[in-house]
Amino acid sequence: MTKTQTMPTSSPKAIPLWQQWQSVVGVLQAVHNGQSTQQALADVPAALRPGVQALSYAALRQWGVARALRQLLVPRKPQPAIDALLCGALALLWQQAPASESNQSNVYTDFTLVNQAVEAAKRHPKWRHQSNLVNAVLRRYLREQAQWHADMVATSPQQEPALRNVPAWWWQRLQRDYGEQALEVVRASLQPALMTLRVNAQHMTAEAYLQQHLLPAGLQAVCNGEYGVTLMRAVPVQQLPGFAQGWVSVQDQAAQQAAPLLLAQLPEQGERPLRVLDACAAPGGKTAHLLELNPYLQVIALEVDAARAERIHDNLQRIGAQAQVLVADAGDVAAWWDGEPFDAILLDAPCTASGIMRRHPDVPWLRRAEDVPQLAAQQRRLLEAMWPLLREGGAMVYCTCSVFKEEGEQQVVAFLQRHRDAIAHKSPGHLLPTVLKTVQNAQYSDHDGFFYALFTKQTNMAA
Repeated sequence: MTKTQTMPTSSPKAIPLWQQWQSVVGVLQAVHNGQSTQQALADVPAALRPGVQALSYAALRQWGVARALRQLLVPRKPQPAIDALLCGALALLWQQAPASESNQSNVYTDFTLVNQAVEAAKRHPKWRHQSNLVNAVLRRYLREQAQWHADMVATSPQQEPALRNVPAWWWQRLQRDYGEQALEVVRASLQPALMTLRVNAQHMTAEAYLQQHLLPAGLQAVCNGEYGVTLMRAVPVQQLPGFAQGWVSVQDQAAQQAAPLLLAQLPEQGERPLRVLDACAAPGGKTAHLLELNPYLQVIALEVDAARAERIHDNLQRIGAQAQVLVADAGDVAAWWDGEPFDAILLDAPCTASGIMRRHPDVPWLRRAEDVPQLAAQQRRLLEAMWPLLREGGAMVYCTCSVFKEEGEQQVVAFLQRHRDAIAHKSPGHLLPTVLKTVQNAQYSDHDGFFYALFTKQTNMAA
């Protein structure tokens, strides 16, 4: 039986697949050179972008296998563009791509994928002399597909990282951190994420939004957590009931746990407003959630990147909330702090983003093994900078969107050893990525990988 690939079309007028392939090659080369897919996609014509993104993401989810197959089929590495074209096609041919997050779909047979990859080479002035190679390699793979599958599996454990579709160092780190559970982490990470919304508690509950707005609009979804609703199929935000009015925002269910965790440790509102710092705040989802849950907070949101800080303003304006947004490095306290302690601090620290592969399958191929200790050092620097700013009795949440324990559990153990006045409270710890398996009774959780730790600062410590 011929396999098919489910991919999106970018517009009602179908764009030839060969044309999309040419742009996909550019995206895959950009990732190889250290550029994110989002940056690379910005250079793709708007009409092509949805299809190119879906094809690129599907390829990157099978990138380890694809590169190993190409090396077996063509031991001598071709020129970079042809290498990217071959690897991209082999990735999609290896097995059916996961369900796309796009709205529309088009079914490509294996024959079409190969035919159009060859056509992409023929129609490119710098690739056409290699079109025969592309044709020969891909058609050979189709003829001998069962054998290539068997050969790849037989080479395990040498090919184990390739079969897991992560770099070798990444797989080794997961095995060290999670043992036999590492395979489950990878499998969940390689599934495309569903679209999850955070319902604004100032307007309604998640259940009310689901029953009164989503389902009547023909949008199938389930409640996911106290404030979340997960759609079975993604839609443009403009199609979401009440989005422009600030009823809902797009935010993964794991990220939605930050604000409630921090606010649960705050004291009752007194005569003065409670001061809350959201360090490293862009794009502003957690800042917004804090104010949705308690609009009387005095929130300062920090972001070192001016362009990203603008997104915080935009998100707050849409939901009708206000915060003081400062463009500054949270770690350079002297440059921005007014000297008044905070009642609560949310530190969502820079990290490897190893927990959000579901949304960004380029992440493992952009990172290097040395990035983990370097980012861990940056996290420690921020923790040390933030702790003195917290009022006695105040609360701090430290979180990262990472599954690596060096950026989570191990970071917290070291922090507590350095600070005798820090008290750890019950918190989620390492949340591993999970995917939707059933919607029966709407009792399930679908979320990215994340880490949470909650501290309070002990009062009246002996000198």
